[in-house]
Amino acid sequence: MNALLVLATHNQNKVRELRAILREAMPDLDVEAALVSAADLGVDEVRETGVTFAENALLKARALAAGTGLPAIADDSGLAVDVLGGAPGIFSARWAGKHGDDVANLKLLLAQLADIPAEHRSARFVCAAALATPDGRTHVEHGSFEGVLADAPRGTNGFGYDPILSVNGDPRGRTAAELEPAEKNALSHRGKAFRALAPVVRQLLAEQPGR
Repeated sequence: MNALLVLATHNQNKVRELRAILREAMPDLDVEAALVSAADLGVDEVRETGVTFAENALLKARALAAGTGLPAIADDSGLAVDVLGGAPGIFSARWAGKHGDDVANLKLLLAQLADIPAEHRSARFVCAAALATPDGRTHVEHGSFEGVLADAPRGTNGFGYDPILSVNGDPRGRTAAELEPAEKNALSHRGKAFRALAPVVRQLLAEQPGR
């Protein structure tokens, strides 16, 4: 099967996570064969100039669809901390200045919250997942993942801010990085957003020649 859909990311952790989510949502589709990433195609990442998660997701999906001639899906996601007025938000990946420096981002955020008691450390991951086609059609879905920020990182299964978000309702008080991948995908912001997007993706793939 030739590639039918392209994921607008160079982040291999995110590629693995998105493929796992879509495999679960569309078990009849050979996700490994049908989906490729922007990195697989050698396409540069798109600069995120939007002011919302949805704007950034659409920017990436539209640019990739136009550049490859394939339908594209993209997400923009981040951490929203209530006591910081929703920051880091769309700046989550570069909160400490350098894009994608997870260690520096975590260190800075924890320092900023050092004197904030547990009852005021509520936060959530937010995701906007967008689909764009070469002919200009678009669709966006949203998801969130609620929790409370821990005092120090815990767990090795996640990436980004996963090690400091203690998941609401988890009986063991685990962070997102202490969840098994399948558990995280069932609860996460990306899992919710991409499961909501899956029926639109399925319909789109059904329209393609040879399907």
